[in-house]
Amino acid sequence: MLPAGIDPRTPVLVGAGQVVHRAADPGLLGPVALAAEALRRAGADSGAGDRLLRSADLVAAVAPVSKPYPDLGALVAAELGADPKRTVQSARFGGDAPQRLLNTVAQAIADGRCEVALIAGAEAVASWNSAKRTGSPVDWPEQPETGCEIIGSERGPNSEMETAAGMWGPVYFYALMETALRSRLGLSETDHQARIGGLWSRLSEVAAGNPYAWQPTAHTARELTTPTPANRMVSTPYPKLLIANLTVDLGAGLILCSAAAADAAGVPHDRWIFPHGGATATDEWFVTERADMSVSPAIGAAGRAALGHAGIGIDEVAQVDLYSCFPVAVQVAAEALGLPLDDPARPLSVTGGLTFAGGAGNNYTTHSIATLVGRLRERPDEYGLATALGWYITKHGVGLYSAKPPARQFRSIEAEVPPARRAVAPDYTGPVTVEAYTVVYRKARDGGDEPEAVVISALNPDGARILVRASETDTITACTDGDPLGAAAELTAGKLTLF
Repeated sequence: MLPAGIDPRTPVLVGAGQVVHRAADPGLLGPVALAAEALRRAGADSGAGDRLLRSADLVAAVAPVSKPYPDLGALVAAELGADPKRTVQSARFGGDAPQRLLNTVAQAIADGRCEVALIAGAEAVASWNSAKRTGSPVDWPEQPETGCEIIGSERGPNSEMETAAGMWGPVYFYALMETALRSRLGLSETDHQARIGGLWSRLSEVAAGNPYAWQPTAHTARELTTPTPANRMVSTPYPKLLIANLTVDLGAGLILCSAAAADAAGVPHDRWIFPHGGATATDEWFVTERADMSVSPAIGAAGRAALGHAGIGIDEVAQVDLYSCFPVAVQVAAEALGLPLDDPARPLSVTGGLTFAGGAGNNYTTHSIATLVGRLRERPDEYGLATALGWYITKHGVGLYSAKPPARQFRSIEAEVPPARRAVAPDYTGPVTVEAYTVVYRKARDGGDEPEAVVISALNPDGARILVRASETDTITACTDGDPLGAAAELTAGKLTLF
């Protein structure tokens, strides 16, 4: 019998499963096998075994990176003996995917269009890389290009100016945003390294206690910020141990159903975790067209929307997991949501983050939600919050969860974000001021690193932004031996001269 006062259509998380497949484990599991195993564990976690798995009428899959599939959910459903009426998949790239999918699924349940849904994702980059090195055959399922409904934006991440400056990967954008944040905070390089090293050290301590973490080892701040052959510099201020680790084999799955279906399946009420609020939002799409590269109006808007729908404040949230691909992402999210960086009573991750728990492609937040499910069952009077993030602090999701029944029926919210755009001037010549920079490193033959170029974000007297990539030795040296933040410079024919 349903608990008093609960609408039969109320969405409820009843099962959560995670799997980590390490190098010493047998087999060469791919995304389909890992995702299916995670859902089997979610079924066992619910107490209903495979009953809910086989009766699922909707399967939502996080698009895998290690082996792209047009409809991963259909393959996973076949593995589980399910025959869903509908499958959906997230956009090919974006860590916002798990929360967007959960919002979509929960809304379908609340609207009476779905009774039992599965959400799953997995990555097997570690196995793929190992097989390539050893020449081992990779016998993962193939799938024709049939496709399914796509949830989320497929828009590319780079502007023409950013591409021209060689900004082709996340680490370079996040490193640039990190120095923009340091500039706004007025921190020296030494103080800033201590700040981000301490933040990442605290995440590593969480991962050390997480049985599903890819790298469950605690590190000191000094270990994390000191470049060594094993921790080579990638793009200042980030050495390898301050960036997300995609080379993992991880899977996570969730079972979400209506309260009526959960009750009919005999899932004990003390296994139920309710989504209280789910909101998504998008920042100005291109990093260099944002008014301030070191803030996220969208995270703030999504947080306010989710908390507002749940009817609680951030101080009432006890369990937190902020998407932690790079230190700047955590700092920006914490600021936007009103969370302190170093509260020992409320760490900013329940998993250990994408460096230590593992950066499972687009699927990280499925792991954080699965971990929150267990935490909140143990603490039924508490609320948990997870954030999800795609591209370069671009696409966002915020979810609120609790064992306490929600005061209002779930609603998927797309939060409005106030415009915050800055003009760009890629063809400008003349005086500028250095706003942010990052020195890009390449791997040296001895296994260490050596500076390759510096990317500088500069503002002209009108406040327009120009992005410049410089490989001249004197410019690189000025950025490795000194700190040109706020320095005056002259831009002529694409070359920047620092004063």
